[in-house]
Amino acid sequence: MPASKKPGPSVKDDELYEKLRDEGNSKEKSARIANAAAAEGRSKVGSRGGSHGSYDDWTVEELRKRAAELEIEGRSSMSKGELVDALRDH
Repeated sequence: MPASKKPGPSVKDDELYEKLRDEGNSKEKSARIANAAAAEGRSKVGSRGGSHGSYDDWTVEELRKRAAELEIEGRSSMSKGELVDALRDH
């Protein structure tokens, strides 16, 4: 792995982190998944995904509540589409 692409020392699975980043995931989400995979094993972490419905089916109020939990800035002025995008990119 090139030195310029090496994530910080807190990332435990550099290879998985880079793959997730290349897929377009945020740094925070990629690090969270990579560290969970390093601690518990990739197959166990992979089997956990996809447990809730699509954000497109949520109300704006539900989306704003979730965005608040994740401390997404600017959520109060975002449209439903912007909230969905922000949550997916988090």
